[in-house]
Amino acid sequence: MKKSVVLALALALVFALTGCGGTNNDGNANENFDVKSEGVMTYAEYIAAPLDSQVVIETYVQAKQSWWDNTATLYTQDKDGAYFVYNMACSEEDYNKLTPGTKIKVTGFKAEWSGEVEVIDATFEIVEGSTYIAAANDVTSLLGTEELAAHQNEYVSFKGMTVEPANDSGAAFLYKWDGSGQEGDDLYFNVSLNGTTYSFTVESYLCDNTTDVYTAVKNLQVGDIIDMEGFLYWYEGPNPHITSVNAAK
Repeated sequence: MKKSVVLALALALVFALTGCGGTNNDGNANENFDVKSEGVMTYAEYIAAPLDSQVVIETYVQAKQSWWDNTATLYTQDKDGAYFVYNMACSEEDYNKLTPGTKIKVTGFKAEWSGEVEVIDATFEIVEGSTYIAAANDVTSLLGTEELAAHQNEYVSFKGMTVEPANDSGAAFLYKWDGSGQEGDDLYFNVSLNGTTYSFTVESYLCDNTTDVYTAVKNLQVGDIIDMEGFLYWYEGPNPHITSVNAAK
């Protein structure tokens, strides 16, 4: 009888230990998935670091913008915030390994360009183990406020926004910011909320003209009400790089 009790307790302990990791809101096993290694900055420490200083971060690939001449540009994020990694040293072979969710340790320098805070002149290593894909954070209500900047580079959503003319002729979108481009270039379009208009972008390096979002923006009509997701890039103010457009629910 005592042996049975001991065995039952042992089995209960095994099941408890097996389940202690749990899952987070994004479906990742192990609640400690974002514990930083020794010498790695927290997001708060990264934000507090002065420009041009060296930074060491651990973060998770969310999307890959481009690879060129052995450099990679990535949108990355952890549970506390996001990091835009620009022109990081990376072979094509390693670039192919950087699938969404992959954890990487990045060493580089904190920089700013036209308001966009990023990591430049960086090297990286893949950290085996946990993965993380961020859920879109609805920041619609923060448009036009100073609080929006705190979510720079995050994967975000905007809901219930109205398509406005992109130029005086009433076009719903433009190729390049001034309409001087052509098929395959970045798409620019305007959307409004509560009487204020904002400029959003489909970055062609991130979402080229074969993607659903590129086609969706080309099919927009002025007056459409849409929901969007994308990365909160910054250029002289918010310049979201949109990855998904759908009719508002």
